[in-house]
Amino acid sequence: MKIKLSKLLVNLTVLCLGNLSLFAPFIFTGARTAAYSNTAFPLTVSLILILCILLILFAAQSDSLDTKLIAFLGVLIAINAGLRFLENAIPGPAGFSPTFFLIIMVGYVFGGHLGFLMGAMTMFVSGLITGGVGPWLPGQMITAGWLGQSAALLKPFVRRLNWTGKPAEVILLAAFGAAWGLIYGLVMNLWFWPFLAGTSGLSWLPSGGFVTNLQRYGAYYLATSVVWDVTRSIGNILVMLVLARPVLKILHRFRMRFSFTQVKAGGS
Repeated sequence: MKIKLSKLLVNLTVLCLGNLSLFAPFIFTGARTAAYSNTAFPLTVSLILILCILLILFAAQSDSLDTKLIAFLGVLIAINAGLRFLENAIPGPAGFSPTFFLIIMVGYVFGGHLGFLMGAMTMFVSGLITGGVGPWLPGQMITAGWLGQSAALLKPFVRRLNWTGKPAEVILLAAFGAAWGLIYGLVMNLWFWPFLAGTSGLSWLPSGGFVTNLQRYGAYYLATSVVWDVTRSIGNILVMLVLARPVLKILHRFRMRFSFTQVKAGGS
């Protein structure tokens, strides 16, 4: 019970930290936002990494995760980081990325805390491999973590409708991937949008309120990013429709092998 509560508190802390990091332009105003960007970035990265490690430690003490599953997660993170390296070396069409697929699969099969770790650590490791370490990295880690974490929400829905193993399960996962293809870009733009120079109706207005800046950001997104993100969504759909069924079988098989039940020995 204490371990579950601790994991919940860590997840809530990560959620709050991520919201503060990415939605600062709608929370702070003027020089305060600029000061946040310049001074809080190293602290944000450090806190996110520490919290990810805490999630692993807490999960390792629970019945649902042992050292073999941690090693398996490490292998999946390495594979996904390698895919992201290939994505950078051989760019695909617009915003298409193969890395979202495994993040969704892990969160869906193994649960929210492993899904979060899969997303966040994929971005961190691939950032080190590709040299993509910069002010965008905390946002990538948090947003990809949320992607994996939210995939776990689909499982009860699929079970309730008895869609497990049926085409409807894959279609639902494909729709989820399509939605996150847009959501990921919508959120990730926030790490740099407030600091773009300009006085047009697309830029952040320090003196503006929440509604004003939300309208400006919506116009900026539609003008600059929507095509890129739609391509990512279409790519997620295609990858999910082709690979979801065989990968689900593999992951479920591994989960069954790693699952165990503790039985107390009874005295006579």
